[in-house]
Amino acid sequence: MWGTIMDYRISENVKNVKPSAIREIFKFLSVPGLISFAAGNPSPESFPTEEMQKASNAVFQSSASAALQYGTTEGYAPLRDWVKNRLVNKFSSFTVNDEVIITTGGQQGIDLFSRVMLNAGDTVICESPSFIGALNAFRVCGANTVGVEMEEDGISVSGLESALKNNKGAKFIYLIPTFHNPTGITTSLEKRKEIYRLALKYGALILEDNPYGELRFAGEDVPTIKSIDTEGIVVYTSSFSKILSSGMRVGYLCGPKQIIDRCVVVKQANDVHTNLFFQMLVSKYLEDNDIDKHIQTIKELYKRKASLMINGLENGLSGEVRFTRPEGGLFLWVSLPDGDSSEIFKSCIEKNIAVVDGKAFLPQPASCSSVRLNYSMPTDEQITRGTEIFCANVNEFIKR
Repeated sequence: MWGTIMDYRISENVKNVKPSAIREIFKFLSVPGLISFAAGNPSPESFPTEEMQKASNAVFQSSASAALQYGTTEGYAPLRDWVKNRLVNKFSSFTVNDEVIITTGGQQGIDLFSRVMLNAGDTVICESPSFIGALNAFRVCGANTVGVEMEEDGISVSGLESALKNNKGAKFIYLIPTFHNPTGITTSLEKRKEIYRLALKYGALILEDNPYGELRFAGEDVPTIKSIDTEGIVVYTSSFSKILSSGMRVGYLCGPKQIIDRCVVVKQANDVHTNLFFQMLVSKYLEDNDIDKHIQTIKELYKRKASLMINGLENGLSGEVRFTRPEGGLFLWVSLPDGDSSEIFKSCIEKNIAVVDGKAFLPQPASCSSVRLNYSMPTDEQITRGTEIFCANVNEFIKR
């Protein structure tokens, strides 16, 4: 039994970082009958389990020793080559001046880039709301996060310029321009060009996070910001989490060689290399299967689920309530005319509906009357029933 309480002098950068609100919601998921719209997971229906099992068997039969051994920090060479080709042929987002590193999920790509670029006290400008995992990665580095409001077609360009003017020397702009998390909004091409122009004008890099870019089920593709980069200021991160398996934790980071080389050094100190077996498994799957055909089945799945939720919201919500209508990805954003998002969250939990409190996604403390809903994880029946309960609860909340 310890006689005194030790002062562990935890890092100031870490001490004030709050746990993920999404992870905290898992505490409620054991409640009987609860319907969760709170997850950020891909649907289990999207996992190509039989094909992955065949690929796994093939890896063990032909390359067991290599798959169970240490690997290079940069990543499994055949997988890196596939990623480079995909970035060229699908997204026009790789040049001769770029390099790729395979990361432990897309989250590590954000973390590595942040550790390479940020000093304590630096500023990162991002959308408000934004992805909590990225915000915490910036905060752990001691950075200040400055949010710019979202509009129907992406981040406010005038707001972005004001933020760049008021935060001279901001290190980079962090964006999820395609099927944004948490709102589901896609930034227009016109705005992407303006964002790039402003980044050049004010000397800021851009970190483009595109984990959902393969999952468009409506509308037309919009070029990545990376694809219009002629000056080497855009770093691009994505992963296989939403198209193959989130649990394997295989992602990638693409950017100028000088930056990626530094990320390699940081990763060596972090986890040495991404799980080699899973890299080889992904590579073998991609070699033996038609990934675009598989992705098409996922898009059809999410189109159905998103339509069910959107139709339910359209039919059930008061006209005062606004919500986004995503053309892909996993999420939509519901905004009440007034009220506190934490109270909205609590009222939903009381009705056995789990959503995510919008405050969790804010770069800076502020009032919020929005919540995030996910449609990829619940069943069709849960979406139909849960949306009905959610709408009735929200309408009642507004009256109160």
